[in-house]
Amino acid sequence: MKKLVVMGLAMAMTVSMMNGVCAQPVHAAKGKGLKVALLMSGAANDQGWNQTAYEGAQKACDKYGCELAYTENLEAADISAAFADYASAGYDVVIGHGYEFGDPALEVAETYPATKFICTESDASSDNVASYVMACEQTAYVEGIIAASMTKSDKLGAIGPIQGDSLVKIVNGYEDGAKSVNPDIEVQTAWTNSFVDTQLAQEAAKAMIENGVDVIKHCANACGNGAIAAAVDADIWCQGDSYDQSSLAPENILDSAIYNLDVVIDKAIESVVDDNFEGDVYNLGMADGAVEVLLSDNLTDDVKATAQDAIDKIVSGELEVERDYTLRD
Repeated sequence: MKKLVVMGLAMAMTVSMMNGVCAQPVHAAKGKGLKVALLMSGAANDQGWNQTAYEGAQKACDKYGCELAYTENLEAADISAAFADYASAGYDVVIGHGYEFGDPALEVAETYPATKFICTESDASSDNVASYVMACEQTAYVEGIIAASMTKSDKLGAIGPIQGDSLVKIVNGYEDGAKSVNPDIEVQTAWTNSFVDTQLAQEAAKAMIENGVDVIKHCANACGNGAIAAAVDADIWCQGDSYDQSSLAPENILDSAIYNLDVVIDKAIESVVDDNFEGDVYNLGMADGAVEVLLSDNLTDDVKATAQDAIDKIVSGELEVERDYTLRD
C-alpha cells in the first residue's frame, strides 16, 4: 500500500519505523542513533528491484545499528517532497533507489546541507549527494550469452519499464552478450512505461512469443513478473531480474540477475558512519560483489560452463562489457 508522502508522511514514517528499526548487534556502536530513510518507486515486497533494496537497507542498518524508515510506491511527482520530509524530520541519510531519484535529490540537497542523500543508478553528485551505479550491463551480457545458447528459434525478447539509462544499458548488454554467441540472432525489445503493471509486460511477452521468441528477459521490476507469467503459460524459457525469481517459474527460469543492494547500501552508510562521505559517483560491478548471475539447474552443463567462463573473465577484467546508454533501433 502506498504511504502518504506530503501531508501524511509523518504517520507513514512512524509506521515504517515500527517495522524497520534495526537490531543492535555488538559491532553496531559506530552507527547507533543514525537515522536512515529509503525511498522506493515500487513495493518493498515486489520480489525484485525494490525488495532487494529494502532487504539490503535492513541488513546494513542492522550491521551499523541505525534506525530505518522507508516509503514505497512513490510516484515521480512525489519524490522531492519525500526527500524533503525526511530531511526536515532529522534523518541523517536519505536513500533514493533508482535513477529517477537523482535530480530530486540534487534539488532538495541544497536546502538540507546537513543531510546526506544517496542515489542508486544515478549520475547525481554534489557536496551532500552521492550516487552508486551498478554494472548491470555485466549481468545482462552473461544472460545474453545464456539465452543465445538455449534458444532454438534464434529470437530473444527483452522487456523494460521505461527508456532510462539504467534500463537501456541492461537491454543493450543483453543484446551484446547474445550476439557474441550468434551475430545474427534477433533481439526484440518492448517498453511498458510502467514499473508495476504486470499485465503490460504479460501482453508484451505474449506478442513476442507469437512472433517466435522462445527466451524472454525482463528488467521491469514488479511489472516484469507478467513477462515471467507469459513465459510459463507458453512453456518457454525466461530470465529473472534483481532478485532470485526462480520460485516464480521453477521449470522455466534459466537464471536471475542479482543486484546485491546490501553491498551497495553498506558502502554508502559506512561512508557516513566513518565520516568520510564524499559526494561523487561510484561504480560497482561483479568484481565488487555488487552484481552477479544466479544460474539455474535448467541450464545444460555446457551452457553453465560457458556462462561461468564469461563471469570469471568479467571479474578478472579480461572481458570488459561496454556500458551503452544509446537507445537502439
